[in-house]
Amino acid sequence: MKPSRKFEDLVELVAILRKECPWDRKQTHESIKDNLIEEAYEAIEALDHQDFDEFKKELGDLLLHVVFHSRMATETDTFDMGDVIYTLMEKLIRRHPHVFGDTEVDGEEQVS
Repeated sequence: MKPSRKFEDLVELVAILRKECPWDRKQTHESIKDNLIEEAYEAIEALDHQDFDEFKKELGDLLLHVVFHSRMATETDTFDMGDVIYTLMEKLIRRHPHVFGDTEVDGEEQVS
């Protein structure tokens, strides 16, 4: 496998790691939950320092956690990445009736 820019390739890579890597296979939602918070703080720190190379890496680490947790949930038939994406899209569409519905607004104040 080689690096790519495709989301599907990342999902496949994480699935391979969960099968082939003893450390990745051993992880649970509980065992890596603190890392999720740590990565969020590191992303904020990089942004505060306007270090966009580091910010890009930290966003990648956050994305890894989303994919990793989703993969673990798939393995227990709890939910899958498609469910995460669908739920997010449903919420964004519902919260933006001024874009996806008939509601009209005159500025950002009316949006919130």
